[in-house]
Amino acid sequence: MGLDTVYATEAQKAKRAAAMSDEAKSAAWAAFLGFFIDMFDVYLPLVALGPASAYFEPPSLSPIGSAILGAMVFIAALLGRPLGALIFGSYSDRLGRKRAAEIAVAGFGVMTLLIGLMPGYERWGMAAVVLVVVLRLLDGIFLGGEYTGATPLAMEACPKKWRGLVGGWIMSGFPLAYLAISFVTMVMLKIAPAGGLHSPYVQWGWRVPFFVGAALAFGWVAFVHLRVAESQTWKEAQKTSTPLRTLFSGQNLRDLLQVFVLMTGFWLVVDVVAAVTPGLLKTVVGLKPVEVTVALMIGNAVAAASYVGAGALSDRIGRRTFLVLWGAVITLGGSATYYALIGANGATLASIYALVAAVYFCTIPIWGLASSYINERFRTSVRSSGFGLGYTLAVVLPSFYAFYQKWLAALMPHKYTAVPLLALGGIFVIVGALWGPETKDVDFD
Repeated sequence: MGLDTVYATEAQKAKRAAAMSDEAKSAAWAAFLGFFIDMFDVYLPLVALGPASAYFEPPSLSPIGSAILGAMVFIAALLGRPLGALIFGSYSDRLGRKRAAEIAVAGFGVMTLLIGLMPGYERWGMAAVVLVVVLRLLDGIFLGGEYTGATPLAMEACPKKWRGLVGGWIMSGFPLAYLAISFVTMVMLKIAPAGGLHSPYVQWGWRVPFFVGAALAFGWVAFVHLRVAESQTWKEAQKTSTPLRTLFSGQNLRDLLQVFVLMTGFWLVVDVVAAVTPGLLKTVVGLKPVEVTVALMIGNAVAAASYVGAGALSDRIGRRTFLVLWGAVITLGGSATYYALIGANGATLASIYALVAAVYFCTIPIWGLASSYINERFRTSVRSSGFGLGYTLAVVLPSFYAFYQKWLAALMPHKYTAVPLLALGGIFVIVGALWGPETKDVDFD
């Protein structure tokens, strides 16, 4: 064989290695749809069950009590996610990405279906309230298991030159799920209007989005079982029987701590933008509920596009470089646009929508790198555990943002307290990124 033939053969191999195979495409679709369904389920109690909260509440419950109960239903799933990442991450590293993802998604499909079938307080009393919280906790455990299997599988199947783009596309399932659940809920509110306890939406309309979520989960399991192959990288890797012990020792532990700092910034930013902004738009800016919903839908549409763009850009300039640069954008541009949004009371609706879009664009794109970057930080033997725990453990400290705002209110008007938290989130992103290495050329093999 001549040198020309050898070079041609090597060039063909390199071209094939850089192309997205059918196997990689199926895995990428599975991860995207899995994350979409995951976040669809997360938003169900906030968006779909919110207008029907009276169904599970005692008639004499105060507005504060109602808010606390709603928070408990939502937080129960968040508390379950780290536990799910712990359980299913270890399972995925030991027994396979595909199997772990299938079990997890089937599990939260069952939990979602059971909640959709639940009787309310009028029939079961406090037992209904307790059972909904318990089901959401179990739901959260299974939700925490979905991405520990499906996302590493997709990243391991994807050629490294496409990992940023594919990772951003997977993460776009987050805002797209919000758009989807908002659309489904608005349609149901038109078909079955909400009102008192015995109104159509409160009695049965809220159940339809839950049934849709369960059907999506079961359909996903069937798709993955039939169309997605187990990760070849995982099959060929040297495995450990104790992935969690391995993760929490030596260099793996240092990698986890670095990811924890970085993701603390991620979560602090998204808590301000996603959790604080709706109340700000209503009480400070003065938008009506429907206008708030439209504003958030615009913001989430910007987020979905920016995730894909950020992932693709990081394939060219590097993950570390992008995160440092965008951390600075968050600290300066994100804080400035958020400050402007706070003072937008009396502005035209179009101006307010534009400011919301600007806030999302200046802050949220970093999330487009979460899948690719965190998976690239860990070895194959602990990748699912590292990704799952690195992604979820950092949610703890930022979750107390309301308390931080209360403390900051001693120094400034409360409505401005989200601005320094946003800037602090950007600083965490910069520090976390500088602490870690560049990862875009990491070879998973």
